[in-house]
Amino acid sequence: MKRTLLAGIALVMTSGVIAQDLKSKDVPKVVKAVLVSKYPQAAKVSWEKEKGNYEANWGGKSGEDNSASFTPKGEFVELVNAIKISELPSPVAPYVSANYKGAKIKEAGRVTDAAGKTMYEVEIKGGDLIFDEKGKFIKKD
Repeated sequence: MKRTLLAGIALVMTSGVIAQDLKSKDVPKVVKAVLVSKYPQAAKVSWEKEKGNYEANWGGKSGEDNSASFTPKGEFVELVNAIKISELPSPVAPYVSANYKGAKIKEAGRVTDAAGKTMYEVEIKGGDLIFDEKGKFIKKD
């Protein structure tokens, strides 16, 4: 009983960090309008709320080859395009091997922020790692 209660409390405490799936009707109209304007090719869009922002996912077999994030006011935050792990800058894989023993890169993405800056994001067990355009580690997300 104690373990179940503790697990429930931990889940509630961390739920603000985990992405929350949303129905389209729960996304502000301004956010949906900006998505359609900026990415008219986006079809079969699924929505999540993560870190207070709205994330639209579309394309590919998984439906998540493209991911665009917007603030609640509809301001563009970033676009993530899924890429093959082999397309990452060459320093990324050796960095992950050296600093995260036994970790395998599950997914990779090219991130373009609102200012047009390119970064790379890799998913490993335990979180996401962010690298600059040349493959230099920036932070763990």
